[in-house]
Amino acid sequence: MARGLAGGILIGLAAVLLLWSIGRIAGISGIASGALEGARGDRAWRIAFLAGMMLAGALALQFLPAPPRVQTGPTPLLLAAGLLVGFGTRLGNGCTSGHGVCGLGRFSIRSLAAVLVFMLCAMAMTFFMRHVIVNIGVSVT
Repeated sequence: MARGLAGGILIGLAAVLLLWSIGRIAGISGIASGALEGARGDRAWRIAFLAGMMLAGALALQFLPAPPRVQTGPTPLLLAAGLLVGFGTRLGNGCTSGHGVCGLGRFSIRSLAAVLVFMLCAMAMTFFMRHVIVNIGVSVT
């Protein structure tokens, strides 16, 4: 629980600092997209933010005990799920960090609708994968 709490505090702090310092929303999909496709003068802060995320992950691996390795499904299923999440992120004009962390914090109705839709879809898919797929003889673990 302590790691989750610390992680949540750091995510919130990063979002607030980015908003206060340069007036930008910490929506990771938008930051990554802009780093790849955005205007040339708008890329530096995006690349720095993404590099900082990777550096933080590398430092955590170096200095914190590693959590147990868990794979929740077959690799092809996980890759397909990742592609579908990417498609949904584009379709919904944002991801969980943009809508869930930053949008809800700004009381955005659009973000509330997005969060409700993707949380309900996630719950429905979890139910489907754990109860329906398993019952027809396909193992997802």
